[in-house]
Amino acid sequence: MRVAIRAYIALGSNLGDRLGFLHGAFDALAGLRETVLVDRSEVIETEAVGPGVQGRYLNAAAVIETGLEPRALLDSLLAIEARAGRERANQARWGPRTLDLDLLLYGDRVIAEPGLTVPHPFLHERRFVLEPLAMIARDVVHPVLGRTIGELLEEARA
Repeated sequence: MRVAIRAYIALGSNLGDRLGFLHGAFDALAGLRETVLVDRSEVIETEAVGPGVQGRYLNAAAVIETGLEPRALLDSLLAIEARAGRERANQARWGPRTLDLDLLLYGDRVIAEPGLTVPHPFLHERRFVLEPLAMIARDVVHPVLGRTIGELLEEARA
């Protein structure tokens, strides 16, 4: 394996067997080539944020160490979503979904490419992402904002 980068992933589900989809995603992350699942948060339940009436979400976060480059990791996350029945092309943005996997942080890298922005552009605004992420990465520093995940969570709660 190449030099491993620590990456942080947000997981969410509000359709079907929500907990089953999250557990399947944790297993799939652990099974990625050149990747080790280092830690995972507890699962929390949150209100949906998005259009229309939606069911409540189960949310979690994971930290991995990976030799995959960011684009390859993103492609792997999208493939895991697809195996869980997610059809991105046919779904409304921020609508209900069987599984949502977002690449939040990739080491301390800042990436702005078509279809790939790291750190995740809404990371610091979303309590449903920050709460589980803080369980496993409270002291990790956001590479653009210069504040820890714990500090960002406190700001989001205010």
